[in-house]
Amino acid sequence: MSMVITASMVKELRAKTGAGMMDCKNALTETGGDTEKAIDFLRERGIAKAAGKAGRQTSEGLIVSRLTDDLKSGAVLEISCETDFVARTDDFQNFSSQLIEQALAEEPAANIDEFLSRPFAADSGQSVAEAVQTQIGKLGENMQLRRVEKLTAGDGGALSTYNHPGDKLAVLVEFRGVSDPSDDGFTRLARDIAMHIAAAAPQAVSREQLNQDAIEREREIYRQQAINEGKPEKIVDKIVNGKIDKYYGEVALLEQAFVKDPDTSVGDLLKSKAADIGQSLAVTRFTRYLLGG
Repeated sequence: MSMVITASMVKELRAKTGAGMMDCKNALTETGGDTEKAIDFLRERGIAKAAGKAGRQTSEGLIVSRLTDDLKSGAVLEISCETDFVARTDDFQNFSSQLIEQALAEEPAANIDEFLSRPFAADSGQSVAEAVQTQIGKLGENMQLRRVEKLTAGDGGALSTYNHPGDKLAVLVEFRGVSDPSDDGFTRLARDIAMHIAAAAPQAVSREQLNQDAIEREREIYRQQAINEGKPEKIVDKIVNGKIDKYYGEVALLEQAFVKDPDTSVGDLLKSKAADIGQSLAVTRFTRYLLGG
C-alpha cells in the first residue's frame, strides 16, 4: 500500500527546503513519505538549494518586453538574479521568455502576487512562484520575479516597444489614432517615441497627468527660492510660472525635447509626423521598466 502524502507533509518539506509544492510532493512520494530522505532527494537534484539563497541580494537580471503580432497587446516584466553571468545563461533567458509569453497570453494581473499564484503555463503542475523556486534550485542563485504588466490597446490603437541593448531597460507605449499599425511611418515613429521614453524617463504623458500635489510642492519651493533671492513680490509669480513650465518640459513626455532633435518637442514631433503619414496620432500611456528601478 502506497504512502499517503498529506498537505501538511508537503508544507513541512517546503518550509525546510524552499522547493516548490509539486517538487516536494514528488520527493515525498519517491521516498515513501520520509522527510529526511526527501530533503536528500531534493538536494541531489539541486532543488533544495533555493531555501538557503532566499535572502541573498538580486541586483542583476533582465527586463523583458514583447508584443503580439498585431501590435494590439504588449507585456513587460522584471526578473532578477544575483549575477549577470546567470542572467546571460540560456536557462535563465528561456525561463524569462516563458514568463513573458504567459503574461502576454493571459489577462493582466492585478499585481505581482496574483501573477505568481497563477499556474505556470509551461508546466501547469506548479504555480509561477513554484517555477521560480525550481529555477533557483537549478541555477544556484536567488531569483525574484519583481513586477509584470500587460497593456492592451483600445479601438484604433497600437503598441510599440523598445528594449535597450543589455536588456536592463524596456518601454511599452500605447498609441491611439492608428489607422494601419503595420505602416512603416508609424512603426518608425512609434519606436523613436519608445526609445525617447527609455532615455528621457518622463513621469507622465502630459502635464495634466502629473501628480498635482507634487506640482504644488515644486511651485512652493520656487516661490520661496525667489523670495530668498530678494526678488520683488510683483515678479515672483512670473518667475515661479516660468520655472514650472521648465519643470513640465523635463517630466511631461509631450513637452520634453525629443532626444534625436532637441529643437523639437515630442508633442510637436507627433503632430508633424502624423500629418506626414496621414494619421491622427496620440500617446495614450506608457510603461518604463529599469532593472532595480
